[in-house]
Amino acid sequence: MRPVQKQPSPQTDPFDPYETAKNHLLGRLGSYCSYCERKIVTNLAVEHIQPKGLPAFAHLETDWTNFLLACVNCNSTKGHQPVLLDDVLLPDRDNTFLAYEYTIDGRVRVTPGLAPPLATKAQALLTLTGLDRKLNSVLDENGKQIVVDRVSGRAEIMAIALDQVAEIAADPSNQGVKRSTVRMANATGGFSVWMAAFAGDADMQERLIDAFAGTRASGCFGTAGHTTVSPHPNTDGLSSGGRI
Repeated sequence: MRPVQKQPSPQTDPFDPYETAKNHLLGRLGSYCSYCERKIVTNLAVEHIQPKGLPAFAHLETDWTNFLLACVNCNSTKGHQPVLLDDVLLPDRDNTFLAYEYTIDGRVRVTPGLAPPLATKAQALLTLTGLDRKLNSVLDENGKQIVVDRVSGRAEIMAIALDQVAEIAADPSNQGVKRSTVRMANATGGFSVWMAAFAGDADMQERLIDAFAGTRASGCFGTAGHTTVSPHPNTDGLSSGGRI
């Protein structure tokens, strides 16, 4: 899962209404769901980490530190469940890139061998957002049923990415193919899927990290040989951050 940094709030006042934060979030994180990583052109919502519908968290409805971006599937699955920040990893404060493994068949799972306390927190996020489910059916704001198989979506992106891996391997000096590959990744989303496909290509991984807004800024990736940095520096000072 792509780790990000939102950076400090762009304004001193709360975001009232909270929807006014959306353009700032898009500019800093890109138009991708913070959880499933899909590119969402429409219906990408300002996601409240702590649900705004619960009285205990009503004061966070307009708080920048409580925002991410989410698709209708992840947002609806998460719903009104309270989030115990100490018990779950989050991409704006933990190096979630190290916490999950993306497979060729479209699955996302906790990285094998991850230490038990971290593995439990990593699994908690998959369960919270339904990313460990095969099929998720929800209703949009008009009451229309939406059925999205996120597993198939990841598998499709992986197939595209692996085609590009082969294209680049056939002509490693072709900079045009590399640039078009990065544009393709931006268009499809699925940062972690692309990174998995290019696991053996440090140059392409560096290009991908730089191409997705907020990713390099997270501080979770070094500048030499796509080395990862753990824990997430959490320079935004968000609660319960920097576990991995």
